[in-house]
Amino acid sequence: MPVPPAEWAPHKAVWIGFPSHPDLWQDDLEPAREEVVAFARAIHADGAGETVILVAADAEGGSAATAMAPFAEVVVEPFGDIWLRDTGPIVLGNGEARDFGFNGWGGKYDLPGDDTIGLRLAQQRGKPVGYCNWVLEGGAIDGDGTGVVVTTEQCLLNPNRNPTLGKAQIEARLRDDLGFTKVVWLGDGLLNDHTDGHVDNLARFVGEGRLALPEAAENDPNWQVYSHAMRDAKAAGLDVVTIPSPGRVLRDEEVVPASYMNFYIGNAAVVVPVYGSENDAAAVAAIQALFPDRRVTGLRADHILTGGGSFHCISQQIPAN
Repeated sequence: MPVPPAEWAPHKAVWIGFPSHPDLWQDDLEPAREEVVAFARAIHADGAGETVILVAADAEGGSAATAMAPFAEVVVEPFGDIWLRDTGPIVLGNGEARDFGFNGWGGKYDLPGDDTIGLRLAQQRGKPVGYCNWVLEGGAIDGDGTGVVVTTEQCLLNPNRNPTLGKAQIEARLRDDLGFTKVVWLGDGLLNDHTDGHVDNLARFVGEGRLALPEAAENDPNWQVYSHAMRDAKAAGLDVVTIPSPGRVLRDEEVVPASYMNFYIGNAAVVVPVYGSENDAAAVAAIQALFPDRRVTGLRADHILTGGGSFHCISQQIPAN
């Protein structure tokens, strides 16, 4: 079975969730929309043929997206929130899509439309869709295109997702449904991550068998998480490179799961979330060194982060098949 291509493989297009519900976003709605459009524009400007598709949940959101981003395609499909990495379909190397069960990140946020948006988006693009009857969010896994996938035990073995499935059964489903032949298990994700430790905030493949991990900053609340992930990745035989961490990032006096690892790899652009931390420039430079053939840009994602994620979380690529 063809695996999902690595994110740095060519894309035909990318779906990006557009904030649409004032009751969810409140005062952050308009500034979050501006951050989303800035992200979309960065991909489009250096897109090398990658079509940007903004997905709005209602007619008002669709009109706003069209006005703010005339360079993008706009699709209106009802959804709960913008985290299409988790709710959107995963497209394999042969063009087929996989749609998984979704239960609001373990029952935390049960919003109408989130459990069906993946199927609807795939069908709209004319993709054959296979439904996989277990809970999996796209942000919980990251693959290198060769059959190797990385994930966290905190998320995929969490009883609030698939309580009847153990590690061996999860590995079998990743193999049967997505073609992955080797699963690298890390432990926990970031502190206060309501996704229960999605790996795309912690560890990202940047080449075949090459995994990027954060390097702890001073007073970093996740230093032990990074240390354990480093140990487990190296034990699995991966080539590990490090990216500076933003360190302790507070919003309303609480530590938030801010991470430079939530970058998106486009055809010609890599977009990195930054937070006004002293390591912002160093992290962008480190990621630029990993992708010398792409333009790496750091963009603020403060208002998107109030919803719990960043650029990678709101996007899902469509491979060029």
